[in-house]
Amino acid sequence: MNIIITISITAFIVLYAGLFKAKKALLPLTVVGLLTALGFTIAAWNGNAVHFGMMQTDNFALAFSGVCIVGTLLIFLLTQNYFSSKSDNVAEYHTLILFALAGMIMMVSYKNMAMLFVGLEIMSVSLYILAGIRKKDFASNEASLKYFLMGAFSTGFLLFGITLIYGATGSFDLDKIQAYLVDNSTAISPIFYPGVILMMIGLCFKVGAAPFHFWTPDVYEGSPTLITTFMSTVVKTAGFAAFLRLFADALKPLHDFWVVPLIAIVCITLFIGNVTALFQKNFKRMLAYSSISHAGYLLFSLVVIGANSQNNVLVYAAAYTFASIIAFAVLILVKQKTGSDSFESFNGLGKKNPLVALALTVAMLSLAGIPLTAGFIGKYVMFLNVMAEYHTLLVGFAILNALVGFYYYFRVIIAVWFKDGAETELSTPGQYKVVLLVSVAITLILGVYPAILLNLI
Repeated sequence: MNIIITISITAFIVLYAGLFKAKKALLPLTVVGLLTALGFTIAAWNGNAVHFGMMQTDNFALAFSGVCIVGTLLIFLLTQNYFSSKSDNVAEYHTLILFALAGMIMMVSYKNMAMLFVGLEIMSVSLYILAGIRKKDFASNEASLKYFLMGAFSTGFLLFGITLIYGATGSFDLDKIQAYLVDNSTAISPIFYPGVILMMIGLCFKVGAAPFHFWTPDVYEGSPTLITTFMSTVVKTAGFAAFLRLFADALKPLHDFWVVPLIAIVCITLFIGNVTALFQKNFKRMLAYSSISHAGYLLFSLVVIGANSQNNVLVYAAAYTFASIIAFAVLILVKQKTGSDSFESFNGLGKKNPLVALALTVAMLSLAGIPLTAGFIGKYVMFLNVMAEYHTLLVGFAILNALVGFYYYFRVIIAVWFKDGAETELSTPGQYKVVLLVSVAITLILGVYPAILLNLI
């Protein structure tokens, strides 16, 4: 609870600092607030406290909260001169991102489905505004409208599912729902089953899994790049943590029922995400479609629920988050210099700025799942978890799709190192260097020594 309170207070302080035109204080205040929240996260480890019967700060919640806070902190370090070039009201960006983060902490910590809904809406409303905050930009307006309409639509599915589950069990509490399934395994109310499916559809919308992904490419492309970075990384991590807490915990006794549609969603998501990413000519749009495929890999954790499922998702989510932050950070630098986010704009980057090129290469290798990177470990533990049971064909299908991903990720590496571009310098601000070095270090350390997170929860 201290984590949410700290983040919320920081959001209000930053908002008022903006009203008093203290622009130079915005980033330091935000960083101090996030570091304080991270300190509370570490201090609460192994506490397993329950707050008002609505939230539970167990190690699962704290681990994912830590990833979300660190990811948000790195994204804020990329705001140097970025928001000020988009708007005079920089405090709005900071405040909305912080409120979205507070909603995410609720999503990873909920013990009651009402709190899941509250957290999800706090996050979503903030993101609707952030997606369309460039009021004079048609693409940004379109992104915001599409995100709002599809988000409202998916919320309807989620609420209808929650209603049906409540009607069957008489409770929103996850423990009571699980107890209901265990005690009534042969006499479960018929309305419970469609409730589960509707909640699965609603959450799949939120994490961008196919065939509920249609909003993702346009929203990611139309939103400001830094907001896209936030949505593609931290938001997705929180969404999967919420997904995992519900299905791998409360609804685990009904696994044989919901795993069948889930496998279908996984296969569709992997295929659509990877195949459509192949044909993109725009780096930002390619990352959007590849994020859909990564949603499929993350859903692997629910196909077979084991003792390590939570740790597996944590490793994959962390690997994907930090690699994507690198990719988007480099995209911001390149687009500021060239005015384009096409693949051709990365030509010759290795000669212009070897440090940035090396960081981008590590990110692409990790996203592709090459050994010695965190991305490889993430895919390996996901595949191993499923292969240990009986879904060998599913693993084979996933590996084939991962091979497809090699093409569009290595396309970037080839452009960076083996193609000639304009002979112009690409300078890197100090804060960007910090973000790139930290993210690369985390990606490589997790790739060499994954036990840091694999045994955390």
